Amino acid sequence: MSELLAEWKDFNVAMAGATAALAGLVIVAGSVNIAAIVKSRSLTARLGSGIVLLVLALVASAGALMPGLDESAYAIVLVALSLGALAMQIGVARAIVRDPDPKVRSRGWKAAIGFIPIGLYLIAGVLALVAVPSALYFAAAGAIVAIVTSLTFSWVALVEVLR
Repeated sequence: MSELLAEWKDFNVAMAGATAALAGLVIVAGSVNIAAIVKSRSLTARLGSGIVLLVLALVASAGALMPGLDESAYAIVLVALSLGALAMQIGVARAIVRDPDPKVRSRGWKAAIGFIPIGLYLIAGVLALVAVPSALYFAAAGAIVAIVTSLTFSWVALVEVLR
């Protein structure tokens, strides 16, 4: 592990543990009302996005803890993870925008918000590729925003299904 990544070890340990626990809780909570959730294209997409964002934060944090990994290798990991999550989020955004349910409002905002943590991780990866030391602050922001965004998506999906 490089010196720069070593400085972030405690943060990444905390984020890996937190995101793993939250992802498990979101999956269990969603499974309680899964029959009702899958009836709504928008709710299913948002719950799925919440899980993807937590997994992104989990794998990014765990990746930073791998022994022998240097910043350039970690940068490649971040870019690859971000691009994978981006592909998933594009599908989520399409599902939200195309949901025929007239009760679904603010489709653009709901579709766009999931791109924020992915963008932060992508910025972190690109900056780390060009050896900008502050790149890991963008990864940290990505982790925090991923947690907030995914919990918001999950909460909405779990509450809206009961209305």
